[in-house]
Amino acid sequence: MIVLFHGLEGYSQSHYALSLMAIAAQQGWRGVVPHFRGCSGEANRLTRSYHSGDSREIDWVLRRIKSENPRRDIYVVGVSLGGNMLLKWLGEEGEAAGGVVGRAAAVSTPMDLAAAAGQLDFGLRRILYTSQFLRSMKPKALAKIAAHSLTIDTRAILASLTFRQFDDLFTAPLHGFRNADDYWTRSSSKPWLKQIRVPTLLINARNDPFLPSDALPNSAEVSDAVVLDFSATGGHVGFVSGKFPGNIEWLPRRILGFFA
Repeated sequence: MIVLFHGLEGYSQSHYALSLMAIAAQQGWRGVVPHFRGCSGEANRLTRSYHSGDSREIDWVLRRIKSENPRRDIYVVGVSLGGNMLLKWLGEEGEAAGGVVGRAAAVSTPMDLAAAAGQLDFGLRRILYTSQFLRSMKPKALAKIAAHSLTIDTRAILASLTFRQFDDLFTAPLHGFRNADDYWTRSSSKPWLKQIRVPTLLINARNDPFLPSDALPNSAEVSDAVVLDFSATGGHVGFVSGKFPGNIEWLPRRILGFFA
């Protein structure tokens, strides 16, 4: 069984989820795509939301799935934000993660959150990417502020233009961090890569607009259980191959090949 954790503001109908599960089904695998809090189309009733470092949420979901499928081998994929959460969990759990999952893969992961935010909060990337994420994140934040009477400046939320501004105002204080820098530092998965013991595949493109290539880990920064697959091109969860207009089958086949 494959469990896929989606990216920021993603869900079970995201293109990468559909393509992976379609190829998996062709090969006789079962699949699960859990939704992070507030990403299923229904608001979560608690004050908290989901965030890049929420490895305890990953732990609860995977152990629940394993308990309900004790005889199945569980393989897990994390994409972008979900990849960071997954890698952090794998590092924190070390050998113990092997009792829950057999292998793992992380795709287009912003392992250094400060570097990723620095990349996305300026210039054309802020217009093309950050603004699109904030367009869906702001209404959710405002709804949560209203529902729980939170003392967060709604006008400042509406005026925020960068991840730093939004995370300073909302994500960090809501989840117990001092500010955006504290949140990014404590939530980044890169420092945990040396502690991973489950065989894990890291797939990132060096031209990913969400993370500068010099922030990618080298072989000395990961454990022997981690396989690095950093292609020159592929963008962010793109990896289009074949003749124009191309297809997105390379990524799911690469992941399933590693699992098999």
